[in-house]
Amino acid sequence: MFHSGQRELQDVFGSTALADRLDERLRHERFTDGDKAFIERLPFFFLATADAQGRPDCSYKGGDPGFARVLAPDQLAFPDYDGNGMFRSLGNLKVNPHVGLLFMAIGEKPARLRVNGIAEVSLDDPAMADWPGAQALVRVTPTDIFPNCPRYIPELELKAPSVYAPREGEAPVEPAWKSFEMVSDVVPPRRV
Repeated sequence: MFHSGQRELQDVFGSTALADRLDERLRHERFTDGDKAFIERLPFFFLATADAQGRPDCSYKGGDPGFARVLAPDQLAFPDYDGNGMFRSLGNLKVNPHVGLLFMAIGEKPARLRVNGIAEVSLDDPAMADWPGAQALVRVTPTDIFPNCPRYIPELELKAPSVYAPREGEAPVEPAWKSFEMVSDVVPPRRV
């Protein structure tokens, strides 16, 4: 679980025994029912990827609760929705399948869950039909799942879901930026 850089700092701060205990007691490789319930009630998560040279990128992924789903103890899936067309995250996954996901609940009962694993991007997965508005599906096989201390999460309140989150039976709402003169002539049509 820990490489030499992490061990070096654990030694400096005297936290090696604590790190080992947390790894021993909390880290797991298969999703629990509690992990599934937590992940599927959230409207967002953060996705960390890296390119073939290891240069990192982090993005926000959002949708209605349940857009990220635990399909089996060893598989999580989430859709890719229409975005800015740069495909930084999915493009990275095509050349480097290692991924980190951070799920975070804000509000009265803050909580965090980290999921590290191997991802696969599909543009024609039959399960995409279960996610209205999906233009791709990402399946993640976990290697490390572990809760993370929530103490620094501020108490924020979710006011309303995003109007841009795809919903069954509703036409997608186009963001204003797609009509800006700077890009309007190069914005491709939606695939879904």
